[in-house]
Amino acid sequence: MSSVRTLLLSTAVGLLILSGAQAAESFHVKVAAQGDAKRALPLQVDVTVPKNFADVALVELTSSDGDTLFGQLTAPGLGNPASDPLARELHLILPKTMVGPQREFAVSILEDQESLTEFRFQDESGKHEDLLFGDRPVLRYMYEGVDTSTEDRRKETMKVYHHVFDPQGEHLLTKGPGGLFQHHRGIFYGFNRISYEQDGKKMSADVWHCHKKESQTHEAFVREEVGPVVARQLLEIDWNGQDGKTFATEFRQMTVYHVDGAQVIDFASELTSKVDNLKVDGDPQHAGFQYRATQHVPDKTAKQTYYVRPDGKGEPGKFRNWPGSKDHIDLEFNALSFVAFDQRYTCCYLDSPENPKPARFSERDYGRFGSYFATEIPQKDPLQLNYRIWLQPGEMDVAEVKQLRDDFVDPPKVTVEAG
Repeated sequence: MSSVRTLLLSTAVGLLILSGAQAAESFHVKVAAQGDAKRALPLQVDVTVPKNFADVALVELTSSDGDTLFGQLTAPGLGNPASDPLARELHLILPKTMVGPQREFAVSILEDQESLTEFRFQDESGKHEDLLFGDRPVLRYMYEGVDTSTEDRRKETMKVYHHVFDPQGEHLLTKGPGGLFQHHRGIFYGFNRISYEQDGKKMSADVWHCHKKESQTHEAFVREEVGPVVARQLLEIDWNGQDGKTFATEFRQMTVYHVDGAQVIDFASELTSKVDNLKVDGDPQHAGFQYRATQHVPDKTAKQTYYVRPDGKGEPGKFRNWPGSKDHIDLEFNALSFVAFDQRYTCCYLDSPENPKPARFSERDYGRFGSYFATEIPQKDPLQLNYRIWLQPGEMDVAEVKQLRDDFVDPPKVTVEAG
């Protein structure tokens, strides 16, 4: 099992000012005012905990008004450079009833944990691993090893990806193998135009279509953490060329927040080159970080699909692609509104300004959308990415999606003080 390295710039929103924290027995967090918007607000805060919190996972936060909520402490995530053995990330969800004015919370160890519903992982060994909240399916990681017994089986198992369930856990809202464009599936990350040098030879690879026996293979579950607030899965994935040799290794982190009525998934990645002169590139439809909706959409409801972009709501059945739409580039967000299983959903794709640019966006009425970029990846400078997917039933307007993006890239300042 590989060790976790310092990779991404941290997305934590906390300002650590715990002078003498190790001697303290408690701490406080103060969340700055957030304006008038009423929405649930996931927060991640860097903190060095007091020694008596060293083995604690769940905490209770009590506001000056007497309101309470749960928090969850995790190890520092992908890209968090903290090295102190007491360094943690505090995760909490401000419910919409608490969002707005500045709030201060006293943090204490949660004593009664028996009645809490929590995330949990359930593995179908060698096939897939489900993330559930209680008994409700949330996410499914498809990681079966490449099966070369038939060409159909190779296509089914040639790359890893994640499925997303609807917020009730009844239907998969993402597509697997087969159907319209078998290479489009779930939440997926890859490139169809990759070049590099290995053993003195110029090589090319396409880990999107994998037509020439390229693959993405699951190598290890590096770390998993669960609780009532958040679940986190850190994976090691090899990117393999036409000759079967690994040309890059990825650490992929999926962080899922429990937000009532929504699926909130943070995708973070570090891709490290194992070869010389590695460059990733592609086209808008087959590269980058993408979401593909269930096959139900192309089969039955594609003409009801529309997109919500920074410049407004699109027309049903209409879509944009770079370079045909030259301004379809470097969008702060894009949102897919689609109908599946007699319910309309909106899936918000939130881009970080720290991700490589230009980001070229694409859309389809059958529910595949996302963006890609082209960049070189030196061996000593891994490619680092950070996105958020927010999916919920119903329609959303531009202002609502923009607020979610602002919460993701510029969350309210949180200060942490010794108790």
